[in-house]
Amino acid sequence: MKKLIYKLVIAASILGGTTSCDSLDLSPEDFYGSGNYWKNEAHANSYLIGLHKQFRDNAGMFIHLGEKRGGTMMSSTSIYGTVLHDSDLILNNIDKDRTHVANFQNLYSTSILQLNHYIDQVSKASYLSEEKKNALLAPAYGMRAMYYFTLFRTFGGVPIITEPKVLNEKIDIKNFYIPRASSEETMAFIKSDINKSEEMYGTDAIRQTYNKANWSKAATLMLKAEIYLWAAKVKLSDFEPKGESDLHVAKSALEGIMGKFSLEDKFADVHSTKNKENKEIIFAVRYADGEAGNSFQSYFVAYNLFLDVVYDKDGKLIKTDPFNLKGGSGPLFRQYKKELWASYDPEDTRRDATFYEAYKAQELGFENLGIIMCKFTGSINTTGNHVWDNDLVIYRYADALLMMAEVENGLGNSPADYINQVRKRAYGDNYAKHAYKGGDYAENELEILHERDKEFVAEGKRWFDLVRMRDANKESLAFSPKANYSDKKEPVLSLTEEKHKLLWPIDKNTLTLNSALNQTPGY
Repeated sequence: MKKLIYKLVIAASILGGTTSCDSLDLSPEDFYGSGNYWKNEAHANSYLIGLHKQFRDNAGMFIHLGEKRGGTMMSSTSIYGTVLHDSDLILNNIDKDRTHVANFQNLYSTSILQLNHYIDQVSKASYLSEEKKNALLAPAYGMRAMYYFTLFRTFGGVPIITEPKVLNEKIDIKNFYIPRASSEETMAFIKSDINKSEEMYGTDAIRQTYNKANWSKAATLMLKAEIYLWAAKVKLSDFEPKGESDLHVAKSALEGIMGKFSLEDKFADVHSTKNKENKEIIFAVRYADGEAGNSFQSYFVAYNLFLDVVYDKDGKLIKTDPFNLKGGSGPLFRQYKKELWASYDPEDTRRDATFYEAYKAQELGFENLGIIMCKFTGSINTTGNHVWDNDLVIYRYADALLMMAEVENGLGNSPADYINQVRKRAYGDNYAKHAYKGGDYAENELEILHERDKEFVAEGKRWFDLVRMRDANKESLAFSPKANYSDKKEPVLSLTEEKHKLLWPIDKNTLTLNSALNQTPGY
């Protein structure tokens, strides 16, 4: 096990995390065994690069766990007749036999294990100064907090594992039988980790200019704000929200971000592959030509469906590929609802920068409309080939502004200024007539949610937003018809019959392998 862990992490770090696992064959089997590693600062730096590479490998969790269930995506069949993926999950048809996630997204057996090992080894490294230890440990605690926070938002209380016992001790099967902590205990642990990360960054300045693919103090502050915002609002059977006290902590974290970044002038430029290090990006998972490609994006667009088959918004038959994919896509596996597209005002520049209108027939109309996401269509590389190289942005400044709007609303203050900073970019010269004036708590909360819906399509936030945000009765907006995009005016979940579905079930195989686990309540 030790040899495997070292070889995997070092392979990830070779050439900055860009090589494949073939590099495992380049060294003698024991070269990176525990006796030959953790000898100098270069080893610790290389391991941290490998941890970032593994974070990229896990990036699909944000889409799978944070986007698909949110009520914005179509199920079953697209308007063009293609079979869409994950229809049961999109329809929230989940139960103990259809969990749609296995083995806690495999986060324990790989990423958390390696982070625990890294934290253990760096903490006791005699060859590192305290200052250097803090610099190396700060991003590790931040990433571990992110993994556990993702698990918390998905399952509630989960097993808390902080020591790499499988590496440091003789293997005992009892080490694998770890029960779920309560939601209260899990959240307390997450808060502890993110606070350690912030403390270890110390007085480091928040800077716009740095490699946005590396975890940073700014990423830690964004995650801290999100953790405390969630803890302030979300009630579970074994977790009581902390309300105003945690909202103030979230606000303080966001104040560390305010003014340190800024919005791009045009929404279309935020995700441009030629603009990856732009002033709005805080932390992103990096994809690049010659490295890993962002494969999930190819599921949103199609090539052969369009040519000489469907019509554009002017009623003209499409004869050339509007996305310049050069044939580099497959069938349309994912499609967003027309109702989401219709919620945009035509003067909102985000609409056409996010969706492309295509009609089944020359007679244009809502029934013939099918929207294709054009927000992440990659680029053409130097050899003239199409590549899927859009980054998956985890945090950007628009998110900070809208989280601050949510915090202010929770504290009884007007969120209008923060909403309008985002809206002003969206509407440009037409902003004045679209400025938000403010309302009561429930009205503001819905307004913030819908602003986030338009801003963060396919960025892995919609389901988490829906669960976290509240109506006038402090119930999740997952139970609000006003928060859903449905022609039937139904909520995403039924309050009376599906409240347990705010959390996900644990798959049977994981329950069988770990006899100390209990199933999520309601399943």
